[in-house]
Formats: sequence, structure tokens, C-alpha cells
Amino acid sequence: MDVTTPANAPWLIVGLGNPGPEYAMNRHNVGFMVADLLAERIGGRFKRAGKAQAQVVEGRIGPVGPANRRVILAKPMSYMNLSGGPVNALRDFYKVPVANVVAVHDELDIDYGTLRLKLGGGDNGHNGLKSMTKAFGAEYHRVRFGIGRPPGRMQVADFVLRDFSSAERKELDYFVDRAADAVECLVIEGLERAQSTYNS
Repeated sequence: MDVTTPANAPWLIVGLGNPGPEYAMNRHNVGFMVADLLAERIGGRFKRAGKAQAQVVEGRIGPVGPANRRVILAKPMSYMNLSGGPVNALRDFYKVPVANVVAVHDELDIDYGTLRLKLGGGDNGHNGLKSMTKAFGAEYHRVRFGIGRPPGRMQVADFVLRDFSSAERKELDYFVDRAADAVECLVIEGLERAQSTYNS
């Protein structure tokens, strides 16, 4: 019998993106970039997760003591629009409450590099969120990484599946680093503190 309570339950931090080198620097893959940096910070390397169609890293973040948190970092390997299945399989396997799931994803309706953190809500047309919500409900945390709207008449699908521009790449490392900080703050100190610090 599982005796895990929400107070000591692990956190599942999901970077959303598409697998494969051709997508690596796409705007749609910024969730993968943040997950990679978090893995680097905890000294772990992504490995295939058993039967789940995902790569994971297990570790801990936060200071020694009550604020220290067990985390599972995950990158679904199923393509964006099917993310819900692998994430739900991991959630089930690691006994993670829905409220301890954090999705890190690109957000069209926010200026490039701006962050917004929230709990629950709609998917705003984002296929990764849509799939996750369908799999286990909407009451999970989101770290929304602004990528801005497509220029001119460019289609949204074309825009998100293109690499960040050379101008954007000059600041990308800084923004990814800040997003990783926001995830850590959310998990260690809670949503309200993370929002007041990182919602800009």
C-alpha cells in the first residue's frame, strides 16, 4: 500500500517538445531545453524510462532539510500531441499527485522570454497540454515560456517548428536559465512565491 502523502510526494517536471535532432532548437522544444538544464544542475543524465515512452532523470533539488524535494525530470519521446500518455504512465509509476506535475512549455501569447507560472487552466491550443489534460485533468502546474506570435501571415505550426532566430538565440541561454530557476522556486517554495518572483 502506498503511504505517500502530498507533503512528501515526488514532483514530476515535464519538459515538452518533440524528439529528434531536427527539432532540437525549435521554439516548440524550449521545454526540453529547460529540462536538460535542470538535469545538468542535479548531475543526472536522461535515460529511457522502462516501458514509458519517455526519458527521465531522478534526483533531488533544494537545500538539505524540509525544503529538499525528490524530482523526476521527464521528456516525452512520443511527439508533442501525444505527450499525455507517457506523462500519465510516469505519474502512475512514481505515484505523483496531479498537482505535483509541472509542464514546461512554449507559449505563443506571451512575449519572447517572458515567464508565467500558474496552476490549472486551459490549453490555449497547445497540443502537448491538450494531451496531458485529456490524460489526467487540468490541475497541474505550468511554467509558460513566452515565444511571441508569428510574424506577418506565418502559420503558427510553421513558427513553433522553426528554430529560434539568431537574434533570439543571443538571449536564449539566459531565458532558459531563468525558467529553470522558476521551476526550482515553484517546487521548493510554492506557486505564490514563484509567481511573485518570476511572473514578469
